[in-house]
Amino acid sequence: MLYPLKFKPVFKDKIWGGRKINTNLGLDFSPLTKCGEAWTLSGVAGCQTVVSNGFLEGNELNEILEIYMDELVGEKVYEKYANEFPILVKFIDANDYLSIQVHPDDELAAHRNIGNGKTEMWYILDADPGAELITGFGREMNRATYLDFCNQKRLKETLNFEKVQKGDVFFIPSGRVHALGPGILLAEIQQTSDTTYRIYDWDRVDSEGHSRELHTDLALDAIDFSHVDSYRTPYKHEINETACLVDCSCFTTNLLELDHTVGKDYGGLDSFVIYICVEGKAEIRTGEECTSLTTGEVLLLPAIIDEVSLTPDPYTRILEVYIA
Repeated sequence: MLYPLKFKPVFKDKIWGGRKINTNLGLDFSPLTKCGEAWTLSGVAGCQTVVSNGFLEGNELNEILEIYMDELVGEKVYEKYANEFPILVKFIDANDYLSIQVHPDDELAAHRNIGNGKTEMWYILDADPGAELITGFGREMNRATYLDFCNQKRLKETLNFEKVQKGDVFFIPSGRVHALGPGILLAEIQQTSDTTYRIYDWDRVDSEGHSRELHTDLALDAIDFSHVDSYRTPYKHEINETACLVDCSCFTTNLLELDHTVGKDYGGLDSFVIYICVEGKAEIRTGEECTSLTTGEVLLLPAIIDEVSLTPDPYTRILEVYIA
């Protein structure tokens, strides 16, 4: 019988990484020194997370999916995605600017035979005073204008910079240029894809004086040049209620901020549910099964589990993710 599943993270050393994945989230990424990413739930080939609890301990995520199929992810989800788990969950610690990048949508990814597109969202866990990120353009743009600024090495002038603080949410649909700045720790929920087109890297070089590869031509057809009035995602903040953060075709993400026990009924959902604990700790009860969840941990609830009880100890914030 399937049960709530925990996983061992996959850690990524990055030149822009720091220490907050350990100091703030309690995840041990030794012997890495600059951990930029912890992939806490992943079905990406070569980077799959492995179950760390119960009788399925040691099995990779997609191995379990091949065995349990719709019991794990739901009938409609399995019909669409088959034996590839459709969501990738990460914690990201930016101790320096990440490259300015963009991701293709599903149509372009299929045309280029590179799997899925990549739509994602960010939930800010911690931000140093004055920390900022880049999302979208700060002015009206088109392909020709973009190329002019790129050729003049003035792309930075076109971008939209946002000051951030704990609790902020940013939805990053495929096609939107974006980058994190230093001093930001966040949770990222995204489509299962590792395709990134790097369009600017702040003129950085490695220890041997080499610049990282840019994907200027590949990125050009992926970029959405539209400008929007507000790039920050608003949401209604209510304790002990379900606050919707993002609801799109790729995933739905809600915030559960709890100071007493709350019950959830997923009987009509037909999807797995992911719990990402971003603050505090809680007890997750499903029938006779009781599982603890602490800051930095992720729990995957199989689709066959209908009723869940969440008890904070004494307070918790949990991101709830599923495919509607």
